[in-house]
Formats: sequence, structure tokens, C-alpha cells
Amino acid sequence: MLALLDGLPVGVSLWGMAQPWWEFVLRAVLVYGFLLLIFRLTGKRQVGQLAPFDLILLLVVSNAVQNSMNAGDNTVSAGLILVLTLVALNAAMGWLTFRSRKAERLVEGRAVVLVHNGKVVKSALEAEQITHEELMQAIRQQGLTDLDQVRVALLENNGQISVIPRN
Repeated sequence: MLALLDGLPVGVSLWGMAQPWWEFVLRAVLVYGFLLLIFRLTGKRQVGQLAPFDLILLLVVSNAVQNSMNAGDNTVSAGLILVLTLVALNAAMGWLTFRSRKAERLVEGRAVVLVHNGKVVKSALEAEQITHEELMQAIRQQGLTDLDQVRVALLENNGQISVIPRN
């Protein structure tokens, strides 16, 4: 039977990691890269535009990748290394996409034309999984009521729909 000291079984350390520090860094890099690729391929919706099932997916994915990053090591040290690595990766991606137009297009994508001169580009709506009603809502938010009033509507790479009215 394990004796308890401050709520922890004897022999369990807050700081002593079961794996070398570099393994946590490598695991975080691999998981970050994989998730970046997967979420880049799945579309451009903003967090505020997530459907309930999208939010559930994000929560479940975060739980699913936890053990792949920490290798079952729940020490404070491992957690701090993982957080530092993920924040550094995120900062590096921000810097890279700022400095390189090619990297920006690869990571963030390009704007997609949804409406051109009042005509809906149906293939774009289908590819981006945007319903006609979602498009019309964005158009109405710009004070327009009809597609004929739209010169261009773009799905921006941040997930928002920009509408440029006809003159």
C-alpha cells in the first residue's frame, strides 16, 4: 500500500520527468504539425462560426492528442516544456507567415470567390461547405438584400465572408 504525502503517492514527483526533455519537444512538434495540416485541410470557419459538432471535435481532439504529447508523463516539468514548445511553434508560424508570402498561402490559404458579379460560384460554396443561407446572411449583414447588388463576395482565409457591393 502506498503511503500518501501531500496527496501524492510516495515516489511520484512533480518535477522528475519519465522521458528526456527533447522527446516532449519532438512530440509537440509532430502533433502541432499534424493538427495544422488536418485543420488546414478541413476548412476556414472561425471559432465564432463553429457549429456545435465542430466545437465538440476540437475538444475531443485536444484530449486525444494529450497522451501522444506527454507520453503519460503528468509532471509539471513535462507540461511546462510542452506549453513552451507549443507557444514557440505558434510564434514561429506567425513569424514565418509574416515573412514569406508562400508560407502564408500554404498555411493560411487564399481568399475564395463565392459570388462574382451577382452570380454564385456554386463549386466554391460546395468546396468550402458554405450554405446559400450562410452566404445570404453575410450579404444582408452588409446592408444588401439581393445577389444582383454584389460585385464580389469572398471567403477570406480567416473564415469571414467579405462582400463588395456593385457601384
